[in-house]
Amino acid sequence: MLALFDLDNTLIDRLDAFRRWAAEFAADRGLGSADVAWMIELDADGSLPMSTFFTHVRERFALAESADSLWRGYRDRLPHLVTCRPAVLESLDRLRLSGWRVGIVTNGMTDNQSGKIHHSGLVDRVDGWAISDAEGFSKPAAELFEIAAQRCGTTLADGGWMVGDDVEKDVAGGRGAGLRTIWIDRGQSAGRSPGADHEVTDVLDAITMLDADL
Repeated sequence: MLALFDLDNTLIDRLDAFRRWAAEFAADRGLGSADVAWMIELDADGSLPMSTFFTHVRERFALAESADSLWRGYRDRLPHLVTCRPAVLESLDRLRLSGWRVGIVTNGMTDNQSGKIHHSGLVDRVDGWAISDAEGFSKPAAELFEIAAQRCGTTLADGGWMVGDDVEKDVAGGRGAGLRTIWIDRGQSAGRSPGADHEVTDVLDAITMLDADL
C-alpha cells in the first residue's frame, strides 16, 4: 500500500525552522525583535510566495542584496534549521517494515525542499519523493502525486493514502488523484470542511492509523 506525505508542517515543522531563520537573519543585520515578528507575520505560515516576501524584506530594511540573492541565501540556510522528530522517523521506519511504500509530495523549490529531506533524516525513511519545481507540476495537480507514486515503485491506480495539512493541496489534491486522505488539523483552517477520510492533529496519529491497516 502507498502512503504519501506532505513535507512542510506535516513531516517537518517548517514554521519553527522559519522562526529560527528569521531570528538569525535579524541578528546578522542588527535588526530587533519587532523586525523578527514582522517577518513572521509577513510570511503568513508559508502562504506568501518567497519571491514576494524577500522583495518586501529588501525594501523595508533597505538591504543592498537583491531579492533573488536573499531568497537563495534563505534556501541554502533553512534546510539546516529543519528537524524531523525522532518519533516520526521511527514511525516511518515501522510503516515501511509493515510493507508500506512511503513517499513525499511537496510544492517548492528543488534545492530548498530536497535539502530539507536530506538534513532532516527523511531521505533514509522514504522510498521516493516529488518536488513541484523539479517536476513541473504543483499540488493539487494529480500528475505530481503520480510521479511520487512511481518513485515509490507503484502507481495511483493501485490506490493509497495522502497525509497533509493543506485543505486544497493535500486533501482535495489527494482525493482528485484517487487517494484516500488524512488531514492534519493544525488549527489554521477554522470553519473549513476538508472532506478528508480522517482528521488528526499530529502526523504520528496519522501514521498509527495507517499502520493499523485502515
